[in-house]
Amino acid sequence: QVPLVESGGGSVQTGDSLRLACTASSRAFSTYTVAWFRQAAGKEREFVAAMRWTFVDTYYAESVKDRFTISRDNAVKTLYLQMNNLKPSDTAVYYCAASSPYYENDYARAEDYRSWGQGTQVTVSS
Repeated sequence: QVPLVESGGGSVQTGDSLRLACTASSRAFSTYTVAWFRQAAGKEREFVAAMRWTFVDTYYAESVKDRFTISRDNAVKTLYLQMNNLKPSDTAVYYCAASSPYYENDYARAEDYRSWGQGTQVTVSS
């Protein structure tokens, strides 16, 4: 497993923006499929966005498409999630995740990721 540390959560109002970051301590970061999941209180963890090591292949949940953007900077081993036009329904703990190297996993399936961050809280008020 690879240690992952998230940052950037907070409390905002509807329509605001936040950028989450997730820093890895592995030289192999560039070879991972990386993703963001979230878990709201009382609900199961759900897929938000993912990006393959190719940079080209990105995937989004329908609920965040056109509002959220996933990106990565392999030089600093960091994954980002830019969240715009936030809604109260986006309130959750957000987790970053990383797969095994060059593993074409089911990007939306949490069980297909081997490393997880500790989570960062995002709260959106109306």
